[in-house]
Amino acid sequence: MDLDDIANRLGVPVAEVDRVHRLAGDRPSVPLPARADAAVVLDRLTVRPDDAAEIVAGWPDPDSALWTPELRWLLDRSTALVRADLGGYGWLPPGPELPRERGPAWRHLYVYAYLAMVDVVRAYHRDHGIADDVSWVTLADLGRNLTIDRRMHGEGWPVMQAWLTLHARGGLYELGRLQHQRGDTVIDLHVPDAGPLTPAAVDTSLDAARVFFPRHFPDERYTAFACGSWLLDPQLREYLPADSNIVRFQRRFELEPYAESDGPDADVEVLRFVFRTLTTPLDALPRRTVLQRAVLDHLTAGRHWHWRRGQFPI
Repeated sequence: MDLDDIANRLGVPVAEVDRVHRLAGDRPSVPLPARADAAVVLDRLTVRPDDAAEIVAGWPDPDSALWTPELRWLLDRSTALVRADLGGYGWLPPGPELPRERGPAWRHLYVYAYLAMVDVVRAYHRDHGIADDVSWVTLADLGRNLTIDRRMHGEGWPVMQAWLTLHARGGLYELGRLQHQRGDTVIDLHVPDAGPLTPAAVDTSLDAARVFFPRHFPDERYTAFACGSWLLDPQLREYLPADSNIVRFQRRFELEPYAESDGPDADVEVLRFVFRTLTTPLDALPRRTVLQRAVLDHLTAGRHWHWRRGQFPI
């Protein structure tokens, strides 16, 4: 199959297929776990039973009619692409977004690529002396993201589209309340959907990172923690009490100057994270919490949220 034919069969731009071909080259791919072992692995990754059943049903067995030659090519080359950058910490789209309504092989192709990388990245963790419990809690972000995606009826981030390649390459670690992404000179903080963002929980996570990275990546030197998020938008202080967890989290950071072009659309991200929907009309969304009311009052007034970035010394 040539690249034009693959792109046509997948229904994606040929430039995206060419990118996968160039980055993967003729590098070796990674085999998936055996179907018989899938249930145990998916459970360790906190994948819900309904998601797990769908993933197992679509397993890319050699004789599966679900897996066309172009899908097998993309799975093989996407996994090779990710493996080739093992140890990397930048955002790395593993392949084009697919029309997921065409079935489980299409919907979960990048889940299978992630599952193929689990043993590879765990070996990378062991080589760096990282405890098994840190490995599993980090990699279990797969289950969390699948749950969000199911709740949003496909409006969530497509699993393994850049975000989860950080986990699969050893670029990100979940240490308590926060996820910590390796970088050049700063550790980028991410806030998963995992309960209250209390100052004590944040302090514990930061203290863990201050020990974790010098111990396991002694050749890397970090000077600051950084974060880019709508959570850092100072406009939230117009609505939230001064002692709220979000405001106290904001006060840790020195913000960079605001630029409208920086980051994703903050209005979209706020709706995605606060309400887990992008299609429900604003007047039909719940107003149960102070944050929900703040988001809706701001948007219905014709105002917009901002994606802000800041940092503070380690």
